[in-house]
Amino acid sequence: MISTSLRSSSREADVRWTGRRDGDLGLNAGPGVESRRHAVHPAPWSWVRQVHGAIVRVVSVAGGVQGVTGDALVTATPDVAIAVFTADCAPIALASPEGVVAVAHAGWRGLDAGIVETTVDAMRRMGATRIDATLGPCIRPECYEFGDDDLDRLAARLGPSVRARTAGGRPAFDLPAAVSVALERAGAALVADRGDCTACSEEWFSHRARGEDERQATVVVLRR
Repeated sequence: MISTSLRSSSREADVRWTGRRDGDLGLNAGPGVESRRHAVHPAPWSWVRQVHGAIVRVVSVAGGVQGVTGDALVTATPDVAIAVFTADCAPIALASPEGVVAVAHAGWRGLDAGIVETTVDAMRRMGATRIDATLGPCIRPECYEFGDDDLDRLAARLGPSVRARTAGGRPAFDLPAAVSVALERAGAALVADRGDCTACSEEWFSHRARGEDERQATVVVLRR
């Protein structure tokens, strides 16, 4: 597990990324998953059944949202753990000086649907002003060969910076660049990027590179 903090003025959020060593923490993890989650953060987590869309859920109590559809969670309550599960999609943690924090699951379909913008909008409705974000482990363009039609559509929506090439020279989608563009357009800023590629490194689960069904977690907790 890797921990960091995302600070906006005087308010700070703990951000925790689990990896292969922490075991499967996803929806279909089976026996022992609650014990593994407890080792990351001991209070009940809130999580959603991710659908690669743009639904954001607001959480006010520990464990208050579990298993409903969505791709992002927002809270302004300290010590409430909000989490998304990923294998190659982008996990984004967000925080504001007013103590509004969020976590979003952003694959290419979610970015196309507007998950980043919808998450930022939900934070602003709860009083957030400046919003800073950090990007966790996700697939990087050198490993992310992409079809021309979908790439054309995403480039038309998010701009030419999302076009890239794989290590073998094939057309690729630059997921981190797309996240950065979407945040900027929503009025938020990507202030940190771990830079890890889930497909390149076996430190992480990857569905695309290794066909794995397991998921790592990104957990965000607002400090008191």
